[in-house]
Amino acid sequence: MFPIRDHNPSGRTPYVTYALIIINVVVFVSTWHLSASPRELLQFYADYALVPIFLSEGNGFTGLVTSMFLHGGLAHLAGNMLFLFIFGDNLEDEMGHVGFLAFYLAAGIAAGLIHYLSAPYSNVPTVGASGAIAGVMGGYLLLYPKAKIDILVILIIIFKIFPVPAWIMLALWFGMQLIGGVGSDPNGGGVAYWAHAGGFVAGLVLTIPTFLRLGGTRFWRVHHGHPPHPETDYSQTRVPRIKKR
Repeated sequence: MFPIRDHNPSGRTPYVTYALIIINVVVFVSTWHLSASPRELLQFYADYALVPIFLSEGNGFTGLVTSMFLHGGLAHLAGNMLFLFIFGDNLEDEMGHVGFLAFYLAAGIAAGLIHYLSAPYSNVPTVGASGAIAGVMGGYLLLYPKAKIDILVILIIIFKIFPVPAWIMLALWFGMQLIGGVGSDPNGGGVAYWAHAGGFVAGLVLTIPTFLRLGGTRFWRVHHGHPPHPETDYSQTRVPRIKKR
């Protein structure tokens, strides 16, 4: 089960969202060759990934930013970019291009710090834009709790798309991160659940100024939790008619 699109069109071209996606893809492609050399890959991660024990020793703070643009595999990259594409444009629409970029980086840094606090002596490199994107999801939840999100559910050979309110999908996702964080070893490898949960909360908090600027709870009451504009209707697909000769 994963989201494939929302029904919340943006009012301006999300240049920063597109630029972030392009940068992540370019970095991934340009470093793909390192996977053939474990020694070079480990050295690269030591230089640019987030390694908690380095921070404890007073080094590697640049990894809080550079790690946001690295990914451990194609599926990791594709999943993160899909989430950024779905949720990023609407926050950029409300925050502006510069404001959204600052928000994205701040949420990513906050997520990295939460991950560090969960395992300050771990020597496992952490990479990925997940923490920053989790922040985008937290902000989206605050602004548009009832926006429709199309979820693709796969049951063996059954593929079905269900529209659900954003708060259900995002609350489930956040709950899964908390459960995963409690049940995992923060010093081991795998998913950085606390970075996800921390980024989500940080993004929600960082969106409060935008929420208040829009009217706060009055913004919810006026629009009933939905986007303040007509939602996209994917149920109607126009097929051009072919006239008979």
